[in-house]
Amino acid sequence: MSMERKPLAGRRLDEPHPGRLALDHPRRAEILARHRAALDRDEAGYADPDTGLFVLSAGFLARRGTCCGRGCRHCPYED
Repeated sequence: MSMERKPLAGRRLDEPHPGRLALDHPRRAEILARHRAALDRDEAGYADPDTGLFVLSAGFLARRGTCCGRGCRHCPYED
């Protein structure tokens, strides 16, 4: 992983990576609402409603300054 700062992708932080949250995901609206709430509260992330796993927010990832390459749902660097 490069520690060089990367430019953000050309989408808003509240839009998930296009290939990592399907448009027809049955809980998409809930996931997006949880993500939006995390962004609004400047939190690092939220609990995924299906798995309970912690999902990092695009805001947290953007502040980090670089992509980790792990395929994050809300990666603000990759298009």
